[in-house]
Amino acid sequence: MTKNKKVRRFSKFANNQLDFILLITVILLLSLGLIMVLSASSPTSLAETGDDSYSYFRKQAIFAVVGVIAMLFISKIDYRYWKKFYKIAYIVSIVLLLMVLIPGIGVEAGGAKRWINLGVQFQPSELAKIGLIIFYASYLTDHKDELKNFKTGFLKPLAYLVPVILILIFIQDHLSATIIIVLVVGIMMLMAGVRPLYFGTVGTGIAALGGVGLYLMAKFTSKGAFRIARITSFLNPWADKQGDGWQVIQSLYAIGSGGLFGVGLGNSKQKYLYISEPHTDFIFAVLAEELGFVGCAVVIALFGVFIWRGVLAAMRAPDMFGSLVAVGITSLIGLQAIINIAVVTSSMPVTGMPLPFFSYGVTSLLILLCSVGVLLNISRAGSKI
Repeated sequence: MTKNKKVRRFSKFANNQLDFILLITVILLLSLGLIMVLSASSPTSLAETGDDSYSYFRKQAIFAVVGVIAMLFISKIDYRYWKKFYKIAYIVSIVLLLMVLIPGIGVEAGGAKRWINLGVQFQPSELAKIGLIIFYASYLTDHKDELKNFKTGFLKPLAYLVPVILILIFIQDHLSATIIIVLVVGIMMLMAGVRPLYFGTVGTGIAALGGVGLYLMAKFTSKGAFRIARITSFLNPWADKQGDGWQVIQSLYAIGSGGLFGVGLGNSKQKYLYISEPHTDFIFAVLAEELGFVGCAVVIALFGVFIWRGVLAAMRAPDMFGSLVAVGITSLIGLQAIINIAVVTSSMPVTGMPLPFFSYGVTSLLILLCSVGVLLNISRAGSKI
């Protein structure tokens, strides 16, 4: 009797078929990411420590192992369990975002307050993304009968985003996180049944006003002034090749040098302090240089498979909540990959968007793998025993 109670509390479908295609895809992406962190970070690590080329890789590898264990464990926890805490998830997300203001906890780096230190240093926006996915999946499910209404189905859900956006823009100066959260929530609302017309008219108008507001703020205040420089360098990076255009130009050199098959793993020249912190946001450029077009195509194809399996999990989910959570997690990872690759290839202005499973960041990697665990559980729920 006790054993049966534990099984029911843990998950009714804990022993259902796991989506091995999704799991293998994530493991392949993670493995390639670790290899690229090892290659891309070694010059920077050596320059910083003087005798250790593996400091970044070592930390990333440890958290990758912990993350995989957590992912497999979470894949057995009934995803519906998280719905009980959706209001708490929203409140905690707001509190974490505001904690950057607390002296001794908030950490400023690069002129922005985006990190907190609670024993380990991390960006609270990474946790907030997952918290907001849980919140919106629950809210939209509970109010599904109101979603066709303009006021209660469109404006009211968006109103919950206002505090998040204000904190990210005016306190953390974190536009990339704002963009990804707005896009993910927008996709979830569309999939839940909110009328596309609302997004095409009012949504477009709000986005346009937001863009104008950001431009005016950057133009006439010191807040976000670097974004105008980024747009200018995107339009013509060679106009300031020693300044704002430097990172993009070095990235394009790396990609161009890679050719079809690359210069060989570990043989990148641009990672030797030409690309600033090549193991973070611009790690795809090092991958392109070392593994060439073929290597890039393989990585993009793997992300494509991930998106396919995520969408399939959403379609097969037994309820609306599971479907929306799957859509949110899949959109989060897919959009971050698309935006990162677009930035590195100079297809859009530079923004601080990491490449999922590749860019160095131990706590963000752990959070990412935990979210994949939730996605795997949703896929279990939709599979046959």
